[in-house]
Amino acid sequence: MTDDWRDDRIGSALRGTNPTVLRRLAAGFAVIGDTQFLPGYSVLLTDDPAAERLSDLPRGRRLAFLSDMDALGEAVERACGRLDPAFRRVNLEILGNADPFLHAHVWPRFDWEPDALVRLPVWRYPRERWSDPRHALGPRHDPLRAAIQDELSGLHPHGTTPGTAGSP
Repeated sequence: MTDDWRDDRIGSALRGTNPTVLRRLAAGFAVIGDTQFLPGYSVLLTDDPAAERLSDLPRGRRLAFLSDMDALGEAVERACGRLDPAFRRVNLEILGNADPFLHAHVWPRFDWEPDALVRLPVWRYPRERWSDPRHALGPRHDPLRAAIQDELSGLHPHGTTPGTAGSP
């Protein structure tokens, strides 16, 4: 077992040591992204460490994962729409090209994004934007984090938030 939760995001979520977890959902964990150059960026992690792709899950778990992705997307949409009048929409993606575990990206998009990028996939942003310390998740994102958690609570009332007892 590693000391850095980033080396085992799913295992650390299962152990309760992943600090990005927003809420436990039916088939995974809603987490806020390490980078916040698009504020509200979140990820749904599977709760099955062996699942590399959606098709690795039995049909019922697949549907639960997709339902969780929908809930996280709606929560991000509501929270970002409430906090930023320039909010446009969310983009939902299951890619799996870089990380070998099942996960879904939830990208909020905004009118203040550069014209050359706002209508393109987020992956077209320059690489330095992704690792710029100015965009790293930190305490200044706590209100955004709380807003997404609040929305998830309304949409997914049987999940658990970090520090609470119970399971879905």
